[in-house]
Amino acid sequence: MSLWTSLEPASSTVDPGGSTKVRLRLRNTGDVVDEYRFEPVGDVAPWTVVEPQTLRLYPGTTGTVELTFSPPRSPDAVAGPNPFAVRITPTEHPEATTVPEGNLTITPVTEVRAEVGPLTEKGRFRGRPKPAVDNLGNTRLTASVRGSDNRDQLSYDIQPSHEQVEPGLAVFVTATLKPRQIIWFGSKEQRPYSLAIQRSGTGPQSVEGTYVQRGFLPRWLATFLGVFMALAITFVMLWIAYKPKVSTAATEKLQEAGISTLPPSPSASLAPPTPSVPSAEAPVAPAATESQTASGAGGGGGGASPEAEPKESAKPQEDTAATAVTQLAAQDPGRHICYRAYLTDKGWTKPVCDGAVAGTVGEDRPIKSLNIATSDTDGTAASAFVHYPQSTDGKGHYFGPWKGVVDGADLYIGSTKKDDPYMLGLAMNVGQSKSVVCQTTHVHNEGWHGLACDEPGGDNYIFGGTLSNLLWIEAVKFTV
Repeated sequence: MSLWTSLEPASSTVDPGGSTKVRLRLRNTGDVVDEYRFEPVGDVAPWTVVEPQTLRLYPGTTGTVELTFSPPRSPDAVAGPNPFAVRITPTEHPEATTVPEGNLTITPVTEVRAEVGPLTEKGRFRGRPKPAVDNLGNTRLTASVRGSDNRDQLSYDIQPSHEQVEPGLAVFVTATLKPRQIIWFGSKEQRPYSLAIQRSGTGPQSVEGTYVQRGFLPRWLATFLGVFMALAITFVMLWIAYKPKVSTAATEKLQEAGISTLPPSPSASLAPPTPSVPSAEAPVAPAATESQTASGAGGGGGGASPEAEPKESAKPQEDTAATAVTQLAAQDPGRHICYRAYLTDKGWTKPVCDGAVAGTVGEDRPIKSLNIATSDTDGTAASAFVHYPQSTDGKGHYFGPWKGVVDGADLYIGSTKKDDPYMLGLAMNVGQSKSVVCQTTHVHNEGWHGLACDEPGGDNYIFGGTLSNLLWIEAVKFTV
């Protein structure tokens, strides 16, 4: 080789949007005059400038060129070490090409931009804006999304709440807004809201939007129904007040002929029969009075009373979670939770309590509904996450509104109807400040998930199960 090279320094660091220089020294170790051409190669070549681009050296002489690196402040300049190289081609001996290599470290830059579309979302029961998180930096970041409004008029379901975003890419988050109160009659109302996008170590970045909540029924329909009800009540009152008296000619003819229309003498009547289906509090049918007995004996026409019709057994009371927790609390006062599961093609299981298994394991029977009741927890609330055939992201969705009941009452989530979807998971909490609920679920093909508990407070909840449409829950355990 007729060329000696040296990079000074061989490793360098540069900030995106800035620049740094590296010196390349070379010596012609051959015995003829030669001219050298320089060409940057590698990932950082678009941001590299070599000056001069050619250099002519006599044998035994040394020359210098400068490499200037100017990476842009964009995702294209990936943070971290980036190798670079310069191809040196001699004019007299092009086959003796030399490629000295070095390392350029680009410092990380984090920049996030958030937006939401559409800015105005309309609906009666829910809205589905689509917030987007753009990573304009040159390193991967993790962002979280939370929703809020000034008067706490909306609830927010954001999936997923945390998302990793690669440099130069954007991710869309599924957000569902639900008004806490339904407008049954009247015009629409505007409810401003804010979605806060936050990454680790920095303050939140907010994007504003507006949810326009429409009335369930238009105002003119409410007026029409009010007028219709008033007219209906007026018509009924007039009918009652001025109902015509009707008499038949047959009755009048009987009266003219002196024929009696009274029923036969009481001596021929019988005692009333026993009710065919008596309730537990139904009175026993009275026996024939003394006057009726005497009258029947004197007339010779009194016969024996007919045999009583057979009694039917009362329908047994359904054994629900509320009856189970009430019995348990009476025997052992304190905090308890009882529950049962509705299994596909099988129906309700018997209620179990305080960490026992409700459902099946290994029988491929999805749970469609859960019945839950608590004692000494200030009540409980939950919502079912169910299979969603129309999903575009492979996930289910929440079924129905968030439901809550007081201690000792039955809470039902999901559905037992044949065509309704089965449950993938559930969200649940108990109490307002002093209680927590813990759960573990058995998921198809995944087995038992780990025990998870919520935090004290009415606004917190714990999610159990799976989000995937390809899985479902087969059994559950709860403790409080």
